[in-house]
Amino acid sequence: MPNLLPSIKEVFSIVGILLSFIGLFLSIWIIIPAPIYLLLPLGVGAPEVCHWLLLLNATAFALLLLRLPGNLLQYAALSISIVGIILSITPLLQIPTTQQQMQSAMEKQLGKDYLKPILDQKHFGRSPMMGRTLSHPFNIIDAFKGIHIDDVRYTPNIEFASPDGISLRLNIYRPPQIGKYPGIVVIHGGGWQSGSPENNADFSRYMAARGYTVFAITYRYAPTYKFPAQLDDVRSALTFIQQHATEYETDINRIAILGRSAGGQLAMLTAYQQNALPIRAVISYYAPSNLAKGYREPPTPDPLNVRSVLEAFLGGTPDQVPEQYTKASPINYVNRPLPPTLLIHGGRDHIIQIIFPRTLFQSLQNSGNKAILLEIPWAEHAFDYIFNGASNQLALYHTERFLAWALQEKV
Repeated sequence: MPNLLPSIKEVFSIVGILLSFIGLFLSIWIIIPAPIYLLLPLGVGAPEVCHWLLLLNATAFALLLLRLPGNLLQYAALSISIVGIILSITPLLQIPTTQQQMQSAMEKQLGKDYLKPILDQKHFGRSPMMGRTLSHPFNIIDAFKGIHIDDVRYTPNIEFASPDGISLRLNIYRPPQIGKYPGIVVIHGGGWQSGSPENNADFSRYMAARGYTVFAITYRYAPTYKFPAQLDDVRSALTFIQQHATEYETDINRIAILGRSAGGQLAMLTAYQQNALPIRAVISYYAPSNLAKGYREPPTPDPLNVRSVLEAFLGGTPDQVPEQYTKASPINYVNRPLPPTLLIHGGRDHIIQIIFPRTLFQSLQNSGNKAILLEIPWAEHAFDYIFNGASNQLALYHTERFLAWALQEKV
């Protein structure tokens, strides 16, 4: 009787064909923007797991090679796996050049030896965790295994305000040792309509393990609450932090504020107000800065429907509520002395296009303010949700150093 079971090579061929098609489907989102919201996680995540996709595509290629010569489908799958390999390796090949550009941008604004005074000061080593900053901007082992995060003290769900009876809470992350630390206020994104202090918790834990007290805060949501309610809530959080600085081991004279997307807009607005509470630096990850222009020039494709998000946040269109758009746009506050600003943005961001941080960066520089723009060419909006991805490793490496420079003790 003939052997009806497929041979090992035939099994490898079938698996290789399947993997080649899966690998290509996932890899194309490295270069193709998500047309609808349901596909947005693929557009965000594919570049950040490109090392895994490279392994997937290379495995498909190797399995198909074992069955050569083969049929037409096998050769087509082999070609597909090659395309997948090219797509998935593209971000990895761009890392060295991107890192050089980011390093140059940091040194141009802060000086070539900007870290030397920090390393020379005793405070940098006061917490043993401060010496554990990322030693390299990208580590392929961390990309596969994850970035190690030491244990920290975590205090969740602390109410800092209750406007209109809405309980607003924050989470606090502190180094394991009792002490007095510089503080970072972290504001989540979510289109001003969602999100929580638990978002990006790995970042908060990571920074706390390196010698910072991190306050992850929230705010009231649109459309129920229109701007400036969200800004008022951030300011309430800062007032609470000032009042409880001793209790939470925070040096109130060394505070930075960091936000992502909508949270980045709120972070910049908070830091740029004339009567702002003392803030030493502001960090904005992929945040909007000119809301009227963003409304009139929405991205293509537009998976979040940017116009509807802005209308819900501000209460109408730029023609209907022009003052709201003006007041809510950080770019309108740059013509006065401001804290140093670090802008980090993905070159492929199809929610907040790269032209907006570029324009804000130029405006800040033209007005004499210290600003740094770091662009990650392959990255999409919310790239740092993949904490160990290539984009976040680069962003984290430079964020650490910017914070160490900005929050160093004054001699």
